[in-house]
Amino acid sequence: MMEDLKNCRILVTPTTFGKANPDIRSYLEQQVEEVIYNTSGQPYTSEELSVLIADVDGYIAGLDLIDRAVFDRANKLRVISRYGVGCDNVDLEIAKERGIVVTNTPGANAVSVAELTIGLLLSLARMIPSAVNATKAGEWPRLPGVTLKGKVIGLFGFGSIGKQVAQRLAGFECTILAYDPVPDISFAESFGVKFVSLEELVSESDFLSLHLPFLPETHGMIGADILDKMKQGSFLINTARVELVDEEALQDALESGKLRGTALDVFCDQPPAKKHPLLSLPQVIATPHMGSHTDDAMNAMGWMAVKDCLSVLQGEEPVYRVV
Repeated sequence: MMEDLKNCRILVTPTTFGKANPDIRSYLEQQVEEVIYNTSGQPYTSEELSVLIADVDGYIAGLDLIDRAVFDRANKLRVISRYGVGCDNVDLEIAKERGIVVTNTPGANAVSVAELTIGLLLSLARMIPSAVNATKAGEWPRLPGVTLKGKVIGLFGFGSIGKQVAQRLAGFECTILAYDPVPDISFAESFGVKFVSLEELVSESDFLSLHLPFLPETHGMIGADILDKMKQGSFLINTARVELVDEEALQDALESGKLRGTALDVFCDQPPAKKHPLLSLPQVIATPHMGSHTDDAMNAMGWMAVKDCLSVLQGEEPVYRVV
């Protein structure tokens, strides 16, 4: 039975929602009774959400923590539409128990994250941030860069983002290796990508780029054991999930010289403290979890999240259901 959306209240918490395309906000506001936006500039904690979630019918969610305490206060909630892919901050078991639909936006940010990955890879190879800072400080250094031509680029994970990275690397005359539990052989062959074992990927890559989802089996996967097996003087790029990397082990690998550098778009605490030990290392490039912050990605995620949220509220099946 289709419900009148004019009686519905929607909570929207992603801080970038509608910034690339104001039409998304206008459309949503025209469809429902009220839209409540996050004005804090940060993801909400469970405690903060518990105050806001009562009497909300639909929830377009960012990186907020949606746990049992939130569900206990959600007396009218019928749908959580994730503005993004990962749903590990959502207690999916409770959502399923209570008949609350959870959706996400798969593939919407793949190109944007892949482009950032390439940017970070080049920044590491040519020491671009150090060069910029030195030049602005009145220096004129001759920094020893690394060409990508002839190097081995390893893609740990070959889903939608890993594939986009491979496409963009094809013109750099480098060797592209990949590891994925479910290899897409035909796609890989189209772009000269060779699937190898995890051991071979780690030991042969000059640049190792992470494109894995966060799962119980991937939590802390890049720890001392993997880092020790990496090539001496290699580089690590993480535009995926912070949970994949043991930050202390990474710091040890950088300080010992095992790794020449790393580029990180994610940290355990976001934003990281000013005195975070990794931020003090000159061989670390840090960005503020900006992989999906482009016009195209924000536009795609916004429309996908809105349409699935409204579909559920109207009694229709969403396109991108998680549970």
